[in-house]
Amino acid sequence: MAAPSFVIDVDYEQPAAGAGAACDTRHAWARVPSEPSQDVRIALKERIRRLLRERNAVMVSHFYVHPDLQDLAEETGGIVSDSLEMARFGRDHAAQTLVVSGVRFMGETSKILSPEKRVLMPDLDANCSLDLGCPVDEFSAFCDRHPDRTVVVYANTSAAVKARADWLVTSSCALDVVSALHAQGRKILWGPDRHLGDYIQRQTGADMVSWNGACIVHDEFKALELELLKKAHPAAKVLVHPESPADVIALADAVGSTSAILNAAQRMDASEFIVATDSGMLHKLRTLNPGKTFVEAPTAGNGATCKSCAHCPWMAMNGLVELANALETGAGEIHVDPALGLRARVPIDRMLAFTAGLKNGQAPGSLVAGIGAA
Repeated sequence: MAAPSFVIDVDYEQPAAGAGAACDTRHAWARVPSEPSQDVRIALKERIRRLLRERNAVMVSHFYVHPDLQDLAEETGGIVSDSLEMARFGRDHAAQTLVVSGVRFMGETSKILSPEKRVLMPDLDANCSLDLGCPVDEFSAFCDRHPDRTVVVYANTSAAVKARADWLVTSSCALDVVSALHAQGRKILWGPDRHLGDYIQRQTGADMVSWNGACIVHDEFKALELELLKKAHPAAKVLVHPESPADVIALADAVGSTSAILNAAQRMDASEFIVATDSGMLHKLRTLNPGKTFVEAPTAGNGATCKSCAHCPWMAMNGLVELANALETGAGEIHVDPALGLRARVPIDRMLAFTAGLKNGQAPGSLVAGIGAA
């Protein structure tokens, strides 16, 4: 029997449409599992370990899910990572079943890259405000109004939106991809996160038009309150995810993806950090840096709605009970139409080839040449 849960209503108010387009996600909601007792947690973890062995399965967990699911993934030979490494790991692992603890677009991406494998998620209703706010019909119409632009979409999108794109990016490679396209004279259509798009445009100078979406978590960080927190912690360095508003990014000592934030915390000469990303990230930061202090960036204060309070309500839907049930019964299986999956795989494979090429020292221009809108 499933553990009891309660429902969080996320009254997500989509920002007013600007030059791009926007869609309403104010009916978003999340069903968050109750915390099991310590005895139940131990029994569930042992059950999951057994089922992983029996089902020839491996866990792939995001940094934002519950610490139990992060630890269990690593203890059983899986991975805890950002969405780019999740995609690579699932594609390359020998397991025939992938258990993706995260949100739905991550499960879809795993299925697109590994159509022959079974992909399970603890809860198929675990979604993403960026995905929900970018329906494919509206986004395709937006693209059709700008036929001369190379379509670059963020990983936080549906399989259908990915299939409409020329390039897929994550926050860890978006700057490199757009920089390379800009160097080739390409004009960019970006979607769906407007904060990340604005950050990339400022960094690269690329000619960009953007869809008007936002992450329900990162959109909540407040610059005024962050300045006050910095005064209270004058020695702290500020780590910010680029999905945050520009005035928050302007206060950062380091800006980057979840992996970049982890690296910065380990590399920088500081013992205290203020972190502007999902609070689920604090578990890994504290685990890898036991002598350092990590403080959540503020979502409260002037103009705050605190609809997320620095933790994605959909990421919070991933629980041990739901994970065990998925492995036991096959509930939560991800299905992607094969024809759609083939189209969506093209921009994903381009991203993976691009990042692998950069790692091997290839010139960025050679990795984007001839690819994208004319």
